Amino acid sequence: MMTQRPGRGARILGIGAYRPRRIVGNEELETRTGRSDDWIRRRTGIVERRYAEPDETVMDMAVEAARKALADAGAAPGRVDMVLLTSMSNVRQSPGGAPEVAHRLGTGSAALDLDAACASFCYGLGLADGLVRSGTADHVLLIGSDKMSDIVDPCDASAAFLFADGAGAVVVGPCSADRVGSLDGIGPTVWGSDGSRRHLIAHSATWVEHRDDPELPWPTMRMAGPEVFRWAVGEIPGVAGRALSAAGVAAADLAAFVPHQANLRITDALAARLDLPPHVVVARDGRYAGNTSAASVPLALDRLRETGEVPRGGRALLVGFGAGLSWASQVVRLP
Repeated sequence: MMTQRPGRGARILGIGAYRPRRIVGNEELETRTGRSDDWIRRRTGIVERRYAEPDETVMDMAVEAARKALADAGAAPGRVDMVLLTSMSNVRQSPGGAPEVAHRLGTGSAALDLDAACASFCYGLGLADGLVRSGTADHVLLIGSDKMSDIVDPCDASAAFLFADGAGAVVVGPCSADRVGSLDGIGPTVWGSDGSRRHLIAHSATWVEHRDDPELPWPTMRMAGPEVFRWAVGEIPGVAGRALSAAGVAAADLAAFVPHQANLRITDALAARLDLPPHVVVARDGRYAGNTSAASVPLALDRLRETGEVPRGGRALLVGFGAGLSWASQVVRLP
């Protein structure tokens, strides 16, 4: 857990999102997955999701979301000291995508890729907070961008209907430390991992295995859904509770709860176990966005602000969790 340093804090200055144009309803997936619209809605709460165009990349989506976040923050690209790109689906392993994004935005900044799967954005927010508080950077552009349709088997009856594409971004900048807990700040990040259960969400084979045995199916991401569900609803409420305690706030002080949009059953179970008061808005952007991995938390933040469900300056409890297994959580003030 990162601890606050006196004199300098960090806050979110702006939010941006990019949602691909192509809307994919459940009916379109029924033939290849064998899952009906009614089954998908009952089991996941997902009504539709977005798929990027075949020639659209993780970086393309990241640039669009980043431009909107910079505009929302009133920050010119030249003020950015670090671009953090969080993603698990960039199909080009090297070079990383962050330098390309920084170049296309014209930031001239440092650039770094981060992959903690569906926890990536909250991990990145913890790093951005630390960079700004330490004075290493004044402005960090944090982006979550995933094109999950590239890495999931479209016929996988256990996962294909869950995942989707999109990007969300925030600009993180400085504030005075005495405001961290009261107005604009980012609370301490509570995070961790359990590599003993890495097999629960993992690719079906390595690239080396596929190279050496071309008869192997193309490696795609697979998930042990029931086991992941039990882990998430059993462990993640405790993580979120520790983030509340670290920030020195109670559930009643929140305006919103924004978990990773894994599926609506997990979201509802987490909200129930946290015993949130009725006034706390629970983000359910996954109904129309699907599971966009690193993009899901910033996309949900953007949707809450777009719909006006949460007032500007309201506190939000964020929590990301996924492959690794990895998790991270913090309380933030919305811009």
